Amino acid sequence: MTTATTEGVLRPEEPHFILPGAARTAALLLGVLVLAGCASGPQAHPDDPLEPYNRSMTRFNDAVDSALLKPVATAYQQATPAPVRTGVSNFFSNLGDAWSFVNNTLQLRAEGALSSFFRVGINTLMGLGGVLDVASEMGLERHKQDFGLTLGRWGMPPGPYLVLPVLGPSTVRDTLALPVDMRGNPVRHVDPISARNSLYALRVVDTRANLLRAGEVLDGAALDKYSFTRDVFLQVRSQRAADAAGRAPGSDDGRLPPEPQE
Repeated sequence: MTTATTEGVLRPEEPHFILPGAARTAALLLGVLVLAGCASGPQAHPDDPLEPYNRSMTRFNDAVDSALLKPVATAYQQATPAPVRTGVSNFFSNLGDAWSFVNNTLQLRAEGALSSFFRVGINTLMGLGGVLDVASEMGLERHKQDFGLTLGRWGMPPGPYLVLPVLGPSTVRDTLALPVDMRGNPVRHVDPISARNSLYALRVVDTRANLLRAGEVLDGAALDKYSFTRDVFLQVRSQRAADAAGRAPGSDDGRLPPEPQE
């Protein structure tokens, strides 16, 4: 999937192709450990011991993207007026701010928690349910967090680079956090199920549409797209962690990176 941006690809709370539950998480972890034992070698990238698996999963994701996600996202972008697309993105970002409030609180980040709390309240009440981003116009910054970053805040290292089916670039830590992030997604609590699934699908299409330009740039570059995506993803995460802890770049120990800039 051609989604090499500093923000990564679809965030863990967005698509819902992975079943929740402790059993599923344990099985996934076991699979990762087995793959790590099979894929490691003297020439392996130090942060990417699963490279053979990751490359094959990237090819699968690219095929799914070319056949389904990119065409649908392109049609959506062409058929939907820009103000409507902006409203859709704002709506889902407002839902994300609610989960960011929880994670900022768990991380004992008072400023981030307060900002997220007021962003949700202002945009929900004054922004037509979040369709308008009134809070940003008022100067309230978005402090975007998820449970993977919360684990990192309390010392859990990111682990190896891992490409997930459809979701794309991640780490072992963020993958283990997926079930919690999925349960924290407000869309999960929408009834009826048909409306919930429609929101899931719209979120995936909206996210992919927002990445179309970045994908075109990457497709036009004469380089190994897999290596480029991996290196940018890991470098940005490492730099954010270093900036947050006041350490030199490249010394990422899994501590909390600063919030991505929207």
